[in-house]
Amino acid sequence: MNFNPRPSLFCPRCGSEQFKNRNTKSFICDQCGFEYFHNVATAAAGIIEIGNQIILTRRARNPKKGMLDLPGGFVDYGESAEEGLRREIREELNLDIREMAYLTSFPNIYWYKNVKYNTLDMLFVCKTNGIKKIRPQDDVADFHFISPWQIAPKQIAFPSVRKGLQHYLALKQA
Repeated sequence: MNFNPRPSLFCPRCGSEQFKNRNTKSFICDQCGFEYFHNVATAAAGIIEIGNQIILTRRARNPKKGMLDLPGGFVDYGESAEEGLRREIREELNLDIREMAYLTSFPNIYWYKNVKYNTLDMLFVCKTNGIKKIRPQDDVADFHFISPWQIAPKQIAFPSVRKGLQHYLALKQA
């Protein structure tokens, strides 16, 4: 799909038509000097440990519908990564997280409805308060308990999650 090279025609501050792409991540107005930076979106994913297994979800929606993923999603305005991840896990699996520890982060490209979103995907290792009430909700079609050693990387939806799981396994091996 071809996109308009000038998606924003007018400066949000002064209304001038002199609002131009400065580089791949910013725009500048030649009239008033206003600069707009288009930054990455933040996402958080949880490696929820249940004994010697973790929980993987199956995506119910595009992008990557039907592929495996970690529970998580985009961090909303005003949320920390941890708050966003707790909310997403509640929305997707009806689980409450009692502990989480930062693991790593990787950049990712997330295509949604033919729009490219550059993201920073943060991964956390999580413990839950219990799994009695677990159920797939929101954009999760199903979930699986699986040994992290048995995950087929090609079944994982996003490169950032694959790299995060590899990092997790490397730490487990050390």
